[in-house]
Amino acid sequence: MASEELVARKGRLKQRYDDEYRLVAGCVPHRVGDDGELQVLMVSTPNRADLVFPKGGWEDDEDVYQAACREAMEEAGVKGNINRASLGLWVLRSKSSQKSESPSRGACKGYIFALEVTEELERWPEQDTHGRRWVSPEDAFRLCRYDWMREALAALLDRMPAPPASLPAPDRTEHAGMCSLMLKAAAADRAVALC
Repeated sequence: MASEELVARKGRLKQRYDDEYRLVAGCVPHRVGDDGELQVLMVSTPNRADLVFPKGGWEDDEDVYQAACREAMEEAGVKGNINRASLGLWVLRSKSSQKSESPSRGACKGYIFALEVTEELERWPEQDTHGRRWVSPEDAFRLCRYDWMREALAALLDRMPAPPASLPAPDRTEHAGMCSLMLKAAAADRAVALC
């Protein structure tokens, strides 16, 4: 690999918005392991014990696919082939903004994609704050912090040639953690969740 400086973008000067919604992009990185089984990559976050899929702000000098790939490289140290058919669009709401009267205040619209990993970097921009861990889809379902993550993982598995039969179906009627509302969007391949 050429010796290039890998630096994470910081700040929100170039951040895209849709009205009051901050736009974010992310992915579910995946690969087939040496044992022939599907694996997904999750990352740790500062001050939390659980794992998430890489995602972050979509900036005005990139398209949504570039943003998702950049976030995977910055947070997880991986590069690969992105599937341009979105796994879904979710409205993500922070716990601190749950009491806001504005439905969009403190909320993000998140576009999530499947990323087939082709390269795993030894060093990546946010490795001091984001560790990475390859897990089975079954373990990923248990580790997912939010319902939108389980929904994105389920959408990825639906696209795979032969998803494992032992996976639990995500519960679409009850919300775990901070999720308070789930709505089906007009498009059949998209779901909206307020978290």
